[in-house]
Amino acid sequence: MAPVTISPLYTATATTQGGRNGRVRSSDGVVDMPLAMPKELGGAGGAVTNPEQLFAAGYSACFESALRLVAGKAGKNVKDASITASVTIGKTPDGGFGLAVELKGKMPGLSKEEAEQLMHTAHQVCPYSKATSGNIDVKLSVEG
Repeated sequence: MAPVTISPLYTATATTQGGRNGRVRSSDGVVDMPLAMPKELGGAGGAVTNPEQLFAAGYSACFESALRLVAGKAGKNVKDASITASVTIGKTPDGGFGLAVELKGKMPGLSKEEAEQLMHTAHQVCPYSKATSGNIDVKLSVEG
């Protein structure tokens, strides 16, 4: 599949120095935090973030925005909705590392079937979903 050409609307820029045990800063200074390898990966862990948490935060925010867009077009009320993204890092068969994501939607007031349909439609719209399509496993589920 060929890359999609975009007309840029916004560009976020962040610089990391020191890798997983370093520091990440956005170009505008809003994000400026230390990074640490999680204990599960052999690091010190602690009250410090890591790339998987940052990816989960970005994906859940983007996906919920896509969900709100498609729900609005469908005339569905999702004002109390939330999306939880769980990002897992693990070993691949070739000895490298890969990611997997679970996106869990919570949509009070909607049936499970309605919520599942909105999740699948949002998955077709969300830029993170498009970027990861065919690259990592993404599981969609609905809570409740």
